[in-house]
Amino acid sequence: MDYAKEALRLHKEWSGKLEIVPKMSIETKNDLSVAYTPGVAAPCLAIHEDARLSYTYTGRGHTIAVISDGSAVLGLGNIGPEAGMPVMEGKCVLFKALSGLDAIPLCLNTQDTDKLVDIIAALEPSFGGINLEDIAAPRCFEVEQRLKERMNIPVFHDDQHGTAIVTCSALVNALRLVKKKDPEIVIMGAGSAGCAIASLILDLELGNVVLLNRQGILQKDMPLSSGQKALIDRLNKNHKTGGLKEAMKGADVFIGVSAPHIVSKDMVRSMNEKAIVFPMANPTPEIEPQDAKEANAYIVGTGRSDHPNQINNLLAFPGIFKGALEAQATEINYEMKKAAVFAIASMIPEAELSPENIIVSALDPRVVPVVTKAVKQAAIDSGVIRKWNQY
Repeated sequence: MDYAKEALRLHKEWSGKLEIVPKMSIETKNDLSVAYTPGVAAPCLAIHEDARLSYTYTGRGHTIAVISDGSAVLGLGNIGPEAGMPVMEGKCVLFKALSGLDAIPLCLNTQDTDKLVDIIAALEPSFGGINLEDIAAPRCFEVEQRLKERMNIPVFHDDQHGTAIVTCSALVNALRLVKKKDPEIVIMGAGSAGCAIASLILDLELGNVVLLNRQGILQKDMPLSSGQKALIDRLNKNHKTGGLKEAMKGADVFIGVSAPHIVSKDMVRSMNEKAIVFPMANPTPEIEPQDAKEANAYIVGTGRSDHPNQINNLLAFPGIFKGALEAQATEINYEMKKAAVFAIASMIPEAELSPENIIVSALDPRVVPVVTKAVKQAAIDSGVIRKWNQY
């Protein structure tokens, strides 16, 4: 199938992928009077007296805002808010189809950090959570951090944390299979996803991380973004220098969130035995899976659905948000992300692990309930449950 041609045809036919469907019918005067005026005044006044009732009398408790400024849309770059809308609509469709949560796409016509923070923070009364999407680094780090400080609902930048969670789930199972402890893990790409993956790997103590950008292995004396500066003292404990070729020599794991075809077969051959290779650039990976296998990679995972071991954010965000909203959590913290990592990893039993089976399918209907339960319990256990006197 020519996916581009078919997508254009169907998007035109659909005129967008979403519609609003009411839960009640408006056929009589009584219907109108209950759903709207005068009856609607009663829930309004109840919420005015007790703001927590907005979660009872409106759809807020099961509604997510999917928000972008259009600055880093898929692999297309800074294409703007209008052009980013099909992606945000698609993300909302996935929320509904997989978790049952309602989601509203919002593409904002500004890439000013202060304006983004002010606009998004002002939306809090209408939503149960905020999914930030396709906002370029380093702005995405500051936007998320400031919103988390200002808002009393979960704020989650999926390009960072969703990618990190699913990557770590795949890595946990891959390391179980190859039985390696304290591996050396090379991450190519030090933007939002790369920094988040590195941070979560280190927090989970899965191994030593060597992080690279276009200039090479990150060093303290290089120009660094805020996300990179936050990590630099935790990276590269073996003090490697140079570029990707030098980083991959003697490494156990390669994770790519960067650019197409920048990894050679010789680079993979220079890795340790039973190498784990996750070239996740989309749609064209850092090295083709078949080439990585021919270069003696033991486990290969990509971001694509047409190869084994698809490492896909879809495994994470529906269940994470559903668990957070069911718990009435005020944030998505490390404990909740950790719970999601191991919940997703647990979907492949030890006996079923193989080089071609380290991560569950994103379309497996068991995933969202398992992740929801784990994240909800982690929110409760870690105490980030709504305290109503915060209103």
